[in-house]
Amino acid sequence: MQPIHSIQVLRALAAFMVAVHHVQPDAAIVAARAGLPFARSDLLPWMAGVDIFFVVSGFIMVHASLELFGRPGAAPSFLKRRLARIVPLYWAMTSLFLLVGFAMPATLNSGVPGLGQILASYLFWPAVSTQGVVQPVYSLGWTLNYEMLFYALFAAGLLLPKRWTLPAVALVLAVLVGAESLTGPLPLPFGFWGQPIVLEFAAGMGIALLRQRGLRLHGLSRVAIAAAGVAVLLAAAQEAGGADGWSLVLWRGGAAVLLVLAAACGREGIAPVRPVRALAAVGDASYALYLVHPFVIRSLREAMLRAGLAWPHLYVALALAGAVLAALVLHHGLERPATRLMRRWLGH
Repeated sequence: MQPIHSIQVLRALAAFMVAVHHVQPDAAIVAARAGLPFARSDLLPWMAGVDIFFVVSGFIMVHASLELFGRPGAAPSFLKRRLARIVPLYWAMTSLFLLVGFAMPATLNSGVPGLGQILASYLFWPAVSTQGVVQPVYSLGWTLNYEMLFYALFAAGLLLPKRWTLPAVALVLAVLVGAESLTGPLPLPFGFWGQPIVLEFAAGMGIALLRQRGLRLHGLSRVAIAAAGVAVLLAAAQEAGGADGWSLVLWRGGAAVLLVLAAACGREGIAPVRPVRALAAVGDASYALYLVHPFVIRSLREAMLRAGLAWPHLYVALALAGAVLAALVLHHGLERPATRLMRRWLGH
């Protein structure tokens, strides 16, 4: 199935938003070393990139798996696809993080992990870190723990008759969230899985159903929905200070739903202009960008400090550009070959 360029552009922007969130504390360190001012940008709630990713994930799983619904062997086929896509690069980045951490423990912000947390990280299982936080060794992997829950539920749903697949997945997500909200805190892993953010997967599935049933947005209506999504994001930035789990999801998740709806339900058959194609190429590498950007940010920070180039705004520009470049190299040089290799190994 052909990719939707606007969805790929949105994936690129989502990964870039997360990178902007993570580069700013390091830029403050660079500025402090030189005695220069640096004001953090809170124009957008940058971590809303994760919410966009989750809604996009719900959409893509349905959009890219339509031929599997109701077919024998659909569940294992789906799981093999997702494992081949997610596991190799994440395991590689986790292993690199561990190698750097054990070689230079001072570089770890979360302390030296124990064997249990390391094993749980490779298995995408929620576990408590040495800091008392539920997160994997490579902390960015907390989102993948949610993704793997969604993939497992989606695969189980494919065992059901076609018309029950998506309602069953949405129902289980709602039950998890309802149980945590009404009777929690639940023990791990259910307390982790029962956070409201998982409902964003269900929202993405709903958008895919609307598209499948013929919803198409044209002209001003599509622009208006996208603009509303941006407006909600801007408002969410003002609410972030005192927001809890539910309000964060309602603000950031609501914005993500509007943006994905506008991106997913546009007209087809129009050749994208060159800037859109370029952003879509970054969107293809968005998973690599999400996983590699902390390495680029931290490495460049140390290099600039040691070179005496403590200019925070230059650092931010170079770090973000370097992260995108590294992601493109990683995507083509490691992620895609490793995915193909694992698919062959899995017999898919």
